[in-house]
Amino acid sequence: MKPTLLVLAAGMGSRYGGIKQLDHVGPSGETIMDYSVYDAMQAGFGKVVFVIRKSIEEPFCDVILRKYQNAIPCEYVFQELDSLPAGHQPPAERQKPWGTGHAILMASDTIGEPFAVINADDFYGRDAFVQMGRFLQNTERHSNHWAMVGYRLANTLSEFGFVSRGVCRADENDMLVNVTERTKIKRNEKGIVYQDENGNETVLDGALPVSMNFWGFTPSLFTCLEEGFKDFLKNNKENLTAEYYIPSEVSRRIDERDADVQVIPTTSSWFGITYAEEKTAAVAQIKTLVETGHYPARLF
Repeated sequence: MKPTLLVLAAGMGSRYGGIKQLDHVGPSGETIMDYSVYDAMQAGFGKVVFVIRKSIEEPFCDVILRKYQNAIPCEYVFQELDSLPAGHQPPAERQKPWGTGHAILMASDTIGEPFAVINADDFYGRDAFVQMGRFLQNTERHSNHWAMVGYRLANTLSEFGFVSRGVCRADENDMLVNVTERTKIKRNEKGIVYQDENGNETVLDGALPVSMNFWGFTPSLFTCLEEGFKDFLKNNKENLTAEYYIPSEVSRRIDERDADVQVIPTTSSWFGITYAEEKTAAVAQIKTLVETGHYPARLF
């Protein structure tokens, strides 16, 4: 059975100032998502599922889905504030989405095979998809043996502001020990620093492996997410900005020995568009990859 690619495309783009998932970076109007889908197809993935918001459904279908219709089967699901378990209602004042764990949970009725998870606005590189595709194709559907592609922290920063990263710790066998979500990381005169909620800074090693939200899971994850999200809602009733992050749930399952996670090394280079100023660099990098024959001038 071919694995599925789950693309998280429901982000609000608040720092970028628009719907960055639909922005053009390729020579023929390609989005970053297009390169991820193309790489996944080359790596043997058989289907793509997108998580989007209802408010972008029409432009998403016009700009994205139409180009894939003869290339690979696609579906999409919605992530909304009111997409909650029975008996729960979102606080009237809440505006922030519920996070990546909640986004993945929205696809539970659509995916029944091993699957990879990526962000829509991150470029992961061909080798990362090849390595993940190989792992998933050799993973039993009902197992709790999962995977994560690890990137060096120093290679995942932005020149234009803070970034959020899942900082990882692995053992001598490249098995993930835990992931700690750090929501404010940047480079300054001290080096690479993490800033906590009180403004205190801690220097981080640039060689640390970090999660760029490129995960490999089996459908067993959905049961874990259902349980974990209910606990999250119970513990964050009054917190209007708390998010249910997938690294938090993964770490919890590792701690409880419910799952293990292989950290997959990759030769791929990562880049993304967190801030609007990063688009120029992304366009230039894609142009170089096309000119050197890594991608055709038109993907679809």
